[in-house]
Amino acid sequence: MKRIKYKQVRKVQPNYFEYTGIHKTDPVEMQLFVYDDAGYEEYKKVAIQKVKKEIEDELQYNDVKWLNIHGLHDINLIKEIGDMLAIESFIISDILNTNRRSKMEELDKVLFFSIKSILPDNDYDSVSVEQISFLLKDNLLVSFQEKKSDFFTHIRERIKTHSGIVRKKKNDYLLYLLLEAVMENFYITIEFYEDQIEDLMIEAKSSDNPDVLVRIERNREHLNFLKRSILPLRDALFNLKSEHDEDDYDGIEKANYSFFARLHQKSLEILEQIEYDMNTLDSASSFYFSSQSHRMNEIMKILTVVSVIFMPLTFLVGVYGMNFKHMPELDYAYGYYIVVAVMVIIALGMVYYFKKKKWF
Repeated sequence: MKRIKYKQVRKVQPNYFEYTGIHKTDPVEMQLFVYDDAGYEEYKKVAIQKVKKEIEDELQYNDVKWLNIHGLHDINLIKEIGDMLAIESFIISDILNTNRRSKMEELDKVLFFSIKSILPDNDYDSVSVEQISFLLKDNLLVSFQEKKSDFFTHIRERIKTHSGIVRKKKNDYLLYLLLEAVMENFYITIEFYEDQIEDLMIEAKSSDNPDVLVRIERNREHLNFLKRSILPLRDALFNLKSEHDEDDYDGIEKANYSFFARLHQKSLEILEQIEYDMNTLDSASSFYFSSQSHRMNEIMKILTVVSVIFMPLTFLVGVYGMNFKHMPELDYAYGYYIVVAVMVIIALGMVYYFKKKKWF
C-alpha cells in the first residue's frame, strides 16, 4: 500500500505552489451549478470568466452556486480561483498538497474542508486515495477533485430533479451532502475488506499455508491506513461542532449543524467498525498460531507414543543381540517365536493402555 509521505519542497519564494498528486494528464474541467428553490442552471466545461460573472451577478446573489473542479495540476487556475475568493495562500497550498491529512479551517467567513476519499483499487490488492477539498464562502461552494469520478452524481440528479430539500437549503447543506457522499466510500472499502477478513477467519482455522499470515498483515495494514484517514476527519467534524457551541461561526445555519453532527457520528461508527475488524484479524492470527501449535502437539504426541512403544522392544532386541556364548534361550527351539510373541503382546498392551488413557 502506498503510504502518505510529506514531500519537502524547496520554496524559492513565499507563494510557491506545487501539485503533489499523480493525476496530471487529464485536462482540468470545471462544472458550475446555480440553483434555488425555483430552478437551476448547469454549466459544463465552464471557463473562469463565466464563473466570475455568475458570482458577481447581483440578480443571482442569493442563489446557491456550486463550482466543481476536476483536476488540480493547473496551478495557475487554482491560484486564480483563490484570488477570486480572496483565499489565504496556505489554503491554496493545502488544496494542491495531496499528502496532507484531512483538516478543517475557518478563516474570515471562509470554511475550508479537506478529506480523503478511499476506495478499493482495480487490482483489489490496494486502495485508491483521492484528496477532495471544499471551500465554503457566502452562497458559493467550491469542490476540488484530483480526477473525474462519480461520487456526486446522485447529488447532481437531486438538484436537477428537485428531489429532497437540497434546493431549499443553502450551500452549507450541499457541503453536508458532498461530505456524506465521500464518507460512504469508507463504508464501501470497509465492506470490501470485511469480506476478505471473513474468508481469512475460515482459512486460518483450517489451513497451514503461511500465505494466510501474509494476507492477514496486508489487511491489517489497509485498515490502519483507513483509521489514519478517518481520525483527522473525526477531529475536524468535532471542531465544526465546537464552532457551533461557541457561536463564533455563522457560515453554517444553526438548523444545519445537526446534519454535521450526523457526519461526526458516522465517523465514530467507521472507527468502531475498523477497530472491530482489526480485532477480528488479531483473532484470525491467534486461530492460525493456535491451529499450528495444536497440529504440532498432535504430531509430537504421535511420535512420542511410537517412541515409547518401541522402547521396551528395543530393550529386548538389545538383550538378545548380545554376543554371550551361554544364553539359555538361544538353544531353545521355540525361543525366537516366544520373544516375538512377547514383543507383540507388550506393544499391543501399551497401545491399549494409551487408548484407555485417551493419550491419542
